[in-house]
Amino acid sequence: MAKEIVVMSVLLFVLAATTKADTQSGYGPGCSSLCNSSAPTHIHFYFHDKITGPSPSAVQVVSPPNKTSPTSFGTVYVMDDPLTEGPDPRSKPVGRAQGMYLSSDQVRIGFLQAMNIVLTAGPYNGSVITVLGSNHISDSIREMPVVGGTSAFRFARGYAQARTYFLDSNGLDAIVEYNVYVFH
Repeated sequence: MAKEIVVMSVLLFVLAATTKADTQSGYGPGCSSLCNSSAPTHIHFYFHDKITGPSPSAVQVVSPPNKTSPTSFGTVYVMDDPLTEGPDPRSKPVGRAQGMYLSSDQVRIGFLQAMNIVLTAGPYNGSVITVLGSNHISDSIREMPVVGGTSAFRFARGYAQARTYFLDSNGLDAIVEYNVYVFH
């Protein structure tokens, strides 16, 4: 019960933090020439979600209450997944996806995904893009909203498209291609 309360508290905090209105006008200090673009910024990377093995990047923190659920409804994972330029896990690192995803669909496998895309390379090094939305992994392309960000992506809005590049035979480890389009 304590795990569920902690997970729900974290989820509510993420929702509140990403939807809080700011009463100031403009973008504020620290916004560089990368801000205020009229066309969206396109960021492309591969997300490596590894649940198995000795060094997983995602761990299950809450088990499904109903062990016979075909969708594992209620399961919660916390992630700190590496992001790379290419699909090979050894390709150049560009960031980390930090957050959680939880099985929120009782009919088909689908997750509520709340994550910060923490960029660690390139012109947006040190900036964060926050994504919060539905991720039905059986869909060929999934679209999730960008709900905010930090640094160059302060007040960001946009969307992230995810496409499964690789899913292991057990359906646990995955490589997902992301195209993120951000107005900032």
